[in-house]
Amino acid sequence: MKLRVSILIIGLALWAAPAFGQGCAMCYSSATGAGAKGQRALSRAVTVLLIPPVGMMIGLVGAGAIYARRRDRAQAQEEIEFVDPSN
Repeated sequence: MKLRVSILIIGLALWAAPAFGQGCAMCYSSATGAGAKGQRALSRAVTVLLIPPVGMMIGLVGAGAIYARRRDRAQAQEEIEFVDPSN
């Protein structure tokens, strides 16, 4: 299982590597052409653009964790009822 996860992570990292290189070159050329105010604006813009996807990921992971806990509690309750039918 760990080997599969490791291979998946390495594959995703290698697949996304060209995108990281292109983004850095574009950001660098935009930032060097701008003044100090422009550079601050670019930094703030990147932060603002990161907020929605990070918020969505936090929400989805949280919802998944809540669902998993509820499912586990329901399964544990069913096992208790199955083992002890005297209730």
